[in-house]
Amino acid sequence: MSGRHHDNETSLELFDEASQAAAAQVIARYSSSFGMGAKLLPRAMRVHIASVYAMVRVADEVVDTYRGEDAGEVLAGFEAQVHRAMSGRFSPDVIAHAFGVTARAVGIDRSMVDPFFASMRMDLTDTEHDAESFAQYVHGSAEVVGEMCLAVFMNTGRAPQPVPEHVRSGARRLGAAYQKVNFLRDLGSDYEERGRTYFPDVDVPTMTDADVARLTADCRADIAAAKVTLPELPQRPRAAVATTVAIFEDLLARIEATPAQELVATRVRVPLPVKARHAALSWWNERARAKAADASTGNAAAGTAEAGAEPRS
Repeated sequence: MSGRHHDNETSLELFDEASQAAAAQVIARYSSSFGMGAKLLPRAMRVHIASVYAMVRVADEVVDTYRGEDAGEVLAGFEAQVHRAMSGRFSPDVIAHAFGVTARAVGIDRSMVDPFFASMRMDLTDTEHDAESFAQYVHGSAEVVGEMCLAVFMNTGRAPQPVPEHVRSGARRLGAAYQKVNFLRDLGSDYEERGRTYFPDVDVPTMTDADVARLTADCRADIAAAKVTLPELPQRPRAAVATTVAIFEDLLARIEATPAQELVATRVRVPLPVKARHAALSWWNERARAKAADASTGNAAAGTAEAGAEPRS
């Protein structure tokens, strides 16, 4: 959002900015975890991440909160507006419009968006999963969202470039980890309020501590694989992602410390002041790392210059 004055009160640029402002309100109201990380991003990236988050959140609200008899029709209508906006056409839906601006700018395409909406449609009909449908659901609801965020981090401010496959894999693994942690956090509400169980071979009413240990170990494996690729990100996105990783690792530790049957009845949370500390520490660590890298580069350059200097007689 530029905040510039517009001589033409009905300019398309003004509508773009108003749509992006609406998306920013969505992330501010719905997610302290991702919102905390997004604050560490440069302004342009922050705008794009908010637009991605808002699009995903609106679709999720249709299937999780509204759940009316016409939810499928509502979701299809929103999907059509997202596709319309991605193709460069005007959408009267401000969240779809904001996402379209972002998608065109950073190279988000239908290969990421279509699996997402396919998973949202699964929530309208599927109440439990086997291994195959669970993998399909997590891919569409989370892994491709990780790729969308990666496109923002790598391509904001430049023409979209191909991202190395191992970095894309890391983004997918991190998205999957966050989704599975959220499943654990929301076990009770998903089961009691929505009649859903996501994890295959897990009976929520009789869930055991061993089940929780197995599921949290899987989440940790995904996070560990994703963290290997974090150095590939630019500095400020790296600090932002490190913040969300720290918050989710904290949440995971709290889940692990909660007895299984208590976990079913309680929504475990990370307090907001703790999230703020994670953000501050991540920012500090990344600044220290950048300074150390700059110093190392400077020392190496000085050494090279000295080695190439003429010997004094």
